[in-house]
Amino acid sequence: MRLLETLRTGWGSIISHRLRSGLTMLGILIGIAAVILTVGLGLGSQKQVGAQISSLGSNLLIVSPGSTTSSAGIRGGFGSASTLTTVDAKALASKVAAPDIGAVAPVKTASESLTNGSTNWTTSVVGTTASWLDVRSRTLSSGRFITQDDDDAQATVAVIGSQTATELYGRTDVVGQTFTVNNIEFTVVGVLASAGSDSSSSLDDQAVVPLATAANRVVGGTTKNSVSTIYIQAASSDQLSAADQEATALLLQLHHITSSTSADFSIASQESLLDTATSVSKTLTVLLTGIAALSLLVGGIGVMNIMLVSVSERTREIGLRKALGAPPSAIRRQFLVEATILGLAGGLLGAVLGIVGAKVLPHFITTELVISPLAVGGSIVIAVAIGMIFGVYPAARAARMAPIDALRSE
Repeated sequence: MRLLETLRTGWGSIISHRLRSGLTMLGILIGIAAVILTVGLGLGSQKQVGAQISSLGSNLLIVSPGSTTSSAGIRGGFGSASTLTTVDAKALASKVAAPDIGAVAPVKTASESLTNGSTNWTTSVVGTTASWLDVRSRTLSSGRFITQDDDDAQATVAVIGSQTATELYGRTDVVGQTFTVNNIEFTVVGVLASAGSDSSSSLDDQAVVPLATAANRVVGGTTKNSVSTIYIQAASSDQLSAADQEATALLLQLHHITSSTSADFSIASQESLLDTATSVSKTLTVLLTGIAALSLLVGGIGVMNIMLVSVSERTREIGLRKALGAPPSAIRRQFLVEATILGLAGGLLGAVLGIVGAKVLPHFITTELVISPLAVGGSIVIAVAIGMIFGVYPAARAARMAPIDALRSE
């Protein structure tokens, strides 16, 4: 029997049992769609995490202070001590001491209540320098950013986020407006463009003021020269590792620490954060994809069951063909073609359903789904392979039938 005739006969057999064929393809269809959506969800999560980490700034190193230990021996964890100072930030900005560091932005953060008339809003007041805007890769939607002159004069000026502006004033065109913090009046000189949120807070809800103003007029106290974080921008992405080593060596020297294992600070890079987050996302994606792939196994078993039923129903047809001279290979090929068509049809329909789902689901969930051409193409190939593999036994069983026994069957 020629291949074209085999295909025509196989398709005719599938069409003549539409309901049974449809139910057989349903298992494969659901499995393929589940795999595509699961992979898309994993890739979307990785993309979203990558974007959030990138929003911190380009070629970024984040220096955090060390931990405190109470009199009872309780350790507070990284970031609980006041081991970083403005002196450290100035030293890191030196081109002589750290030539691979492009810019440095020390940050002093405090949660404060901002008041505008009868309206108040509690947010993060961020004291920093003029380099913060570039180091954190932020832009302005209106106005200007704080300058070195503002810092030198301890000026009471502020650049606020769009969400902060909305909460305080009900709008974002607020350049020239004022608010008070601890009975000190600040003038809004700029509004930050929206940047969404990072893993812990909204990047659009903050008030940025000059570092000296925050230290001496907002926070004060004995730790006014300390900073919460120092953001370091490497001169280029290729110099990130070198900048990390220079920052570590310089801070150890400034803090009179001889061993890096005893460091009272920690330095994290975008690469390490991204690698960790991506590793977690990949692990979850593999796990969920494996679970979704189980439905493909169920679909394959369904194909085998249906083909076995088909062999039983068409015993006389098989006997007649063999009596007329059809070789076992032709009978075997006939049933393999039918199983392959079922797998291919289920795979194509599952791919369509998965792609449509990837377009529709983001309207109902917060995570983006990324359609992977490799996942779509691979799923279709797997569906065809499942049809062929699970069709081998029924096809072999049909090919082994003796003509006389098949013709006697009722």
